[in-house]
Amino acid sequence: MTQHPITPPQELVQQWASESLATQNLCNRAAQWGADQELEACLGEVSFLNSQALADRVRAARRPKPLSLKDDAMEALLRLADCSNTFASEDTADVATIRRALEALPND
Repeated sequence: MTQHPITPPQELVQQWASESLATQNLCNRAAQWGADQELEACLGEVSFLNSQALADRVRAARRPKPLSLKDDAMEALLRLADCSNTFASEDTADVATIRRALEALPND
């Protein structure tokens, strides 16, 4: 049977299976892999433009990097701070202390 060009190679499927990924995670990884293949194929089709900068911008827009742990923590903290009207004053001070500590950390 001929494999569809966007189907992950059998070796990759076996690797994912050996990592004992949960079904949802496996589906997510397979979909991401397929989307990555499609993106690269599309960029190949417009390669006649000879613009690596354009390809890099498209790739960055379509495949944004996940937030760093620091940025993820800062967003979580800001969500908590939005609810600060329900916090006691010492909780609000704790949120401010954690925010300052996160801001002091270097970016990844």
